Amino acid sequence: QSQLVESGGGLVQPGESLRLSCATSGFSLDYFAMAWFRQAPGKEREGVSCITNTGGITNYADSVKGRFTISRDNAKNTVYLQMNSLKPEDTAVYYCAGAAKAVNYCPVGNVKWYDYWGQGTQVTVSS
Repeated sequence: QSQLVESGGGLVQPGESLRLSCATSGFSLDYFAMAWFRQAPGKEREGVSCITNTGGITNYADSVKGRFTISRDNAKNTVYLQMNSLKPEDTAVYYCAGAAKAVNYCPVGNVKWYDYWGQGTQVTVSS
C-alpha cells in the first residue's frame, strides 16, 4: 500500500514560483531517499533533484541548480520541490520517486535506482 501522490502543479508565467508536494504513505520516509523527475512531451524522463533519507545530501540537475530546492519533512511524510524563477523549458509532468535506501548519497536522473513513483503533476510555464 505504498503510495506517492504529487500535487501543486499548475500554470504559471515565466519567473513565477510553484511548490510541489509529494505525500507518501505506506512506508517510513525515514528510510527512503527521494527524488523529483520530470518528463516533457516527446522527451525522456530526466532527473531534477534528489535528497537522502535524512535530508543531509541534496543534488540537483544543472538546469535547475540555484532555482529549485528539494526538502523533506519526514514527520509529515512529505517531500517538497520549491521551484523559483520558472522558465518555459521547465514545463513537464513532474514525478516524485522514492528509493528504499538509507545511504548518504542519491543519484539525480537514475530512474532505475528509484523503486516507487507517483502519478505525476503537470507544470506549465508559459506567457
